[in-house]
Amino acid sequence: MARPVLVTGGAGFVGSHAAKALAAAGYLPVVFDNLEHGNRWAVRWGPLEEGDILDAARLEAVMRRWRPEAVLHFAGLISVGESVEKPDLYYRSNVQGSLNLVEAMRAAGVGRVVFSSTAAVYGATDTVPIPESAPLQPVNPYGAGKAMVEAILADCGVAYGIRSVSLRYFNAAGADPDGETGEAHDPETHLIPLALDALAGRRGALTLYGEDYDTPDGTCERDYIHVTDLADAHVKALDYMVRPDARVTDAFNLGTGTGYTVRQVLNAIGRVAGKQVPFRIGPRRPGDPARLVADPTRARAMLGWTPGHSDIETIVRTALAWISRSKAA
Repeated sequence: MARPVLVTGGAGFVGSHAAKALAAAGYLPVVFDNLEHGNRWAVRWGPLEEGDILDAARLEAVMRRWRPEAVLHFAGLISVGESVEKPDLYYRSNVQGSLNLVEAMRAAGVGRVVFSSTAAVYGATDTVPIPESAPLQPVNPYGAGKAMVEAILADCGVAYGIRSVSLRYFNAAGADPDGETGEAHDPETHLIPLALDALAGRRGALTLYGEDYDTPDGTCERDYIHVTDLADAHVKALDYMVRPDARVTDAFNLGTGTGYTVRQVLNAIGRVAGKQVPFRIGPRRPGDPARLVADPTRARAMLGWTPGHSDIETIVRTALAWISRSKAA
């Protein structure tokens, strides 16, 4: 029988891709999601247990029912801007919800968790590329909450022996190459789907926030990682935690080590789609660092993880195929 793994937030963008990767690796992904931001149609590779991680009793009941051998923890809120406007909401959902999860794991005797963290824990660092050893200096409540959860997991590793891996994503992008799941945020805040909507006339011209950064063309530079490669890293992290050389608590950057400016991403979209994205220049957004590029050396060495879908053309092509199909339906 397939081995159950609880996937909190498994009806969302990255979580649904991870559920597919788990099923392909012989696990049974048991999705735990309140469907506030996730999508019922995205739960295709295992059962859905509806519930909120703020509902400790419901979470514990699901954990007791399935007795998963591990947890992949994606559930939480993800908008940086909203976190600045509503910090209490973000700390409650992302931090208190994670504490509830750890307590439910302890009660059920579940000893491994892979946590969906973020490059936002580093803040506006001047270090490029960014190694895991860089100071954690988040500049918004979203990043601060993720850093808090990493600290909680480290302390629970010492106190209770809970093994954890925090995966610090850079810019998740793209869509399942088979077209079975993809990005469907509401509202959407990510560059590539916003640009594709502008290209298709579903929204007005895309706004580029600043063109005077210290980058090759003045627009912000980011490290884009295909969501299928992110999903693969989660499965590899599960395998890593049972190795004798694994740390009780660890963290890995998930990126390619290559940055693309906003204009370079728009140029790639133009090459793939055959026409250019309409855009206008707006003012800088407060707190946007000029460059965020990962040093993924440790993930490659320790997890045996190598991105296979994260060239910018593949990211754009799969995102375009998904959006074209899902918005035509």
